[in-house]
Amino acid sequence: MQRPFRRFARNAAGRDFVVGDIHGMFPALRQLLAGVAFDEDCDRLFSVGDLIDRGPRSREALEWLAKPWFHAVRGNHEQFLLDSDDRPTRELWIGYNGGGWWLECGPAEREAFREACAALPIAIEIDATQGRVGIVHADAPRSNSWSEFLSRLESRDERAVEHALWSRERISAGRSGHVTGVDLVFCGHTPTTRIVEAANVRFIDTGAVYHRQFPDARLTMVEIEPGWCRAVSVSTSGQGVMSGSE
Repeated sequence: MQRPFRRFARNAAGRDFVVGDIHGMFPALRQLLAGVAFDEDCDRLFSVGDLIDRGPRSREALEWLAKPWFHAVRGNHEQFLLDSDDRPTRELWIGYNGGGWWLECGPAEREAFREACAALPIAIEIDATQGRVGIVHADAPRSNSWSEFLSRLESRDERAVEHALWSRERISAGRSGHVTGVDLVFCGHTPTTRIVEAANVRFIDTGAVYHRQFPDARLTMVEIEPGWCRAVSVSTSGQGVMSGSE
């Protein structure tokens, strides 16, 4: 892993968006970007991680990670991939967590995926016109300020990394708690029927990959620059683009 977090300066030329868990649903992402007339020359797209597994187009994640305007944090499913040399982890991933696509990849493609996933930061920070925005896959610890959390990641604190990739404490237990030192934090990991607000944390995994189980499953994207928390989503059950604001 390279530096466990990345900072991005303000986008003075275009717009910034944050998208929820994709899980191989890249056709839906393309539809979202077309719906907002995304400009690859000046706009940027940030991801809360979990680009792969469960959905039909996981192998396309490698192409997206190579795009200069696409920036993702590591999700627990990318971590599954990185830990797949361990046989029990590999069996758990492939058998129960949507990693079957990995069996179709040759050695060169697997190595390329490992390199790309290992380079993903655990957290991202973005300077936006209306405030500082943090991105982490699952959650930021309630006991730390944003800067303390980044310091723990920098020191390779395993508990901080595990919390960032796996925790559902805040959203499942209703324990909100403001993350100090940052204006807004975006997370995914926990599928919900709508964007969930917990103090200054927004959970934006609206279950795109679960369209067979849930008729309202959709992929959600939020504009953070220059608009502030303007959300747009596309149904993955064929309902088209729906727009709204937070």
